[in-house]
Amino acid sequence: MNLRLSDLSACFEGVIPSIIATASADGMPNISYLSHVMRVDEEHVALSNQFFAKTAANVRANPKITLILVDGFTGDQFLLDIGFVRSVDGGVLFDKIARQLKASSAQVGMSDVMRLRSADVFRVYGIEKVLSPVETAPAMATRPPVRLPALSEAIKAIEQQAEADEIIDSLLGGVQSVLGYGNALVLIRDNHRGCLITTGSIGYERSGLGSEVAGSEGLIGAATTSGQTIKVSDMSRVRRFGEAIGLEAEGAENTSRTVAFPQLPTAMSQIAVPMTAGGTVMGVLFIESAERLAFREEDEAALEILAGQAASALRASEREAAAAELRPAVHMPEPVVSGQEVRVVHHRFDDSVFVDGTYIVKGVAGALLRLMLEWHLSDGRSEFTNREMRLAAGPRMPEIKDNLETRLLLLRRRLEEKQARMRLVRAGRGRVRMEAEGPLILDATAGDYR
Repeated sequence: MNLRLSDLSACFEGVIPSIIATASADGMPNISYLSHVMRVDEEHVALSNQFFAKTAANVRANPKITLILVDGFTGDQFLLDIGFVRSVDGGVLFDKIARQLKASSAQVGMSDVMRLRSADVFRVYGIEKVLSPVETAPAMATRPPVRLPALSEAIKAIEQQAEADEIIDSLLGGVQSVLGYGNALVLIRDNHRGCLITTGSIGYERSGLGSEVAGSEGLIGAATTSGQTIKVSDMSRVRRFGEAIGLEAEGAENTSRTVAFPQLPTAMSQIAVPMTAGGTVMGVLFIESAERLAFREEDEAALEILAGQAASALRASEREAAAAELRPAVHMPEPVVSGQEVRVVHHRFDDSVFVDGTYIVKGVAGALLRLMLEWHLSDGRSEFTNREMRLAAGPRMPEIKDNLETRLLLLRRRLEEKQARMRLVRAGRGRVRMEAEGPLILDATAGDYR
């Protein structure tokens, strides 16, 4: 049987370290473990070079080199006869390996140590399966391949949605129905604050809506800054991402401004897929699984297609909402609201808002809620257009023009999730209406802008 590199896909996931065996010019052997080996094509592999001065010297002194790869599923081993071609310290290949190395090593606190020196490219002259004296594990039953008709239907479902919430829900539904993944998040990029905010989720005990990830942190940050899919296939080798992210306090008098990032404690695989439209990363689709090697090449491709379609749909939704806002809102007399007062506190320094003492949201979404409350209290109205909010908030937050719809979605969902005595409902394309169970009181004196 003639083996090809594409037959060894489970060997390139970093589940079990690879080994490179070299010898000096006078025949002194040397063995080193490798953190990353990548298949370049059917004839070449690329090896990460971080520390191995002795290996590098041997490679250049003696052309006889052996690489040992191990299948992460079965434990099968393969001997590769390879020869050095070139070393690169920049470009697409180098950047891809460097991103993967940085994302995984950051999770064990070694991002400053595990820096990639170069990506060494080798030609593969032969592949031989090692005969084992013991029985290796049988190949794990794999999930059925991605069905193109199902993927097509999921793409159409996303494309047909007009509202941001429907688009995000359709994306998560496609992830679940087409690929069978049960734990997924959609995070929308907030350039104003340099982070990504969880705006949709499935499969978690707590939704994590409103939780934030720094724009350069872990897999999600790497996918955002690079615009490339990043994954880890065996979380037993790295620390769980997000475990250092703070927990959200509960209770009526919640003074914390932090929402807990959702966690799958048994996660073994994670993947972060950028949601890109027009060359701009709008957010990230993040998925995790309790299985090792959960994300195959075809799964990555399907997820990238779904994420890209959702990003395009969100951009189109913003444009269509803007076009629908040309008709001014009708200022109708508001009915008298009885009941206990609903007290909203807004902190100017971070635009955080609390309703009856419970934290709701901060940033642009918080600023929008304050804006609507001010109009409600001064003009006596409760219906507002996206257009007037863009015009009013734009001078202080210029990037609000790009994804106001998703900010309003986050605000609406957080109010619902925290069972606040006020809510936002859609009142038509590019319009929202604010409803409350009692008279609204705004306390906007809790601090000034810093």
